[in-house]
Amino acid sequence: MNIDIRHIAELSRLRINDDELEKFEEDMENIVKMIEKLPNIDEELTLNTDDPLILREDIAVENRYTRQELMQNAPSVKAGCLVVPKTIE
Repeated sequence: MNIDIRHIAELSRLRINDDELEKFEEDMENIVKMIEKLPNIDEELTLNTDDPLILREDIAVENRYTRQELMQNAPSVKAGCLVVPKTIE
């Protein structure tokens, strides 16, 4: 199998050094071989109603941290609010 890594790199606008080409070609060939080993699934996948998925219950945790505890990690705080860079002129 011959995979043109230079062409793929050019299409994806990646810079690959000549000394890395062989490694990437080998990696790409291994990926293609792995994909070729995947089984074909011709039948439509359906859910088994006899064995439903049991999801965890979402439980909201309130007041876990105080405002001061949360603000102590902020780089800049003014009047109890986070100071962020101005994004609109």
